Amino acid sequence: MNQRHWKQRPEGGSRFAIWLIRTIACRGGRAVARLCLYPITLYFLLMRGPERRASRAYLERVLPTAPTLWHSARHIHTFASTILDRVFLLIGQLQRFVFQVHGIDGLHAQLDQGKGVLVFGSHLGSFDALRVLATQRPDVKVRVLLDKAHNPAMQQMLDALNPELADGIIDAGQPGTAIVLAIRQALDEGALVALLVDRALPGESAIGAPLLGDEARFPVAPWLIASVLQVPVTLAFGLYRGGNRYELVFEAFSERIEVPRNNRNGALSEYVHRYARRLQHHAQRAPYNWFNFYDFWHTNDAMAAPDAHASGVLETSRDAVGAAAGRLTARRVT
Repeated sequence: MNQRHWKQRPEGGSRFAIWLIRTIACRGGRAVARLCLYPITLYFLLMRGPERRASRAYLERVLPTAPTLWHSARHIHTFASTILDRVFLLIGQLQRFVFQVHGIDGLHAQLDQGKGVLVFGSHLGSFDALRVLATQRPDVKVRVLLDKAHNPAMQQMLDALNPELADGIIDAGQPGTAIVLAIRQALDEGALVALLVDRALPGESAIGAPLLGDEARFPVAPWLIASVLQVPVTLAFGLYRGGNRYELVFEAFSERIEVPRNNRNGALSEYVHRYARRLQHHAQRAPYNWFNFYDFWHTNDAMAAPDAHASGVLETSRDAVGAAAGRLTARRVT
């Protein structure tokens, strides 16, 4: 198994390939575009060995029987289907899809508090499918934390299809304090801020938790940010169920994340373990929705607990958020 970290893997398609599928989708429609998914799936099976092997290794963990090449083909086809559907979701054509939604009332209750909500997602299913929220709560802005530099082709597609959403992205490539301040400002405006919390960056502080029979590492930064900002946290899963069907699941996780100084590691470990249990639950419910096409369990990065540097960043962020809150308050007064 190639154990290179996910940040070292190339993009799943070139700018031309993504432009082509976007053009076919917009001009030929979804039915025609879906026919293109079969050669795309075949290409990945034949030409992208690391992804094919990662798919098989994952499916061995989650399926009750030994996976075959057909299972990996279905896995890749599911991923390609959600990439295609992203085109229609980004341009607001939600009427093309059937959404089964669970837990939305709990999220509405959190939003009605008026202090914003952090929505923690993962690379399980389609995060874009969660845009159905825009139809149910048009009064609420949705801001997404995204590393623009890692996937420039997808960013280019977003810029072309939905410039307003692209402008609202919070760039995860900024320094940590700048990210926290940007999230804080969005939350102060009552926004829903969505971020993916299942992948740790190279060298990032992380905590291990059991997942599908082995220990995986999860970043602590999202939980530290949530503890600084003291806003509700909801988990979200947009599971693709075949055809034009999606199942959206919202789970209220906590009204606030508490990370006491005298038990920082213990509190973070408890949150990460709870999250990993929910991720495993939904992965077992929708096994072909797992879109981490690399060895999620064994990367080259050593396991690391929150270290002194992470603690220092957290304290700096607390101070910075406090100062920013003061500036925002002054602006409202004046």
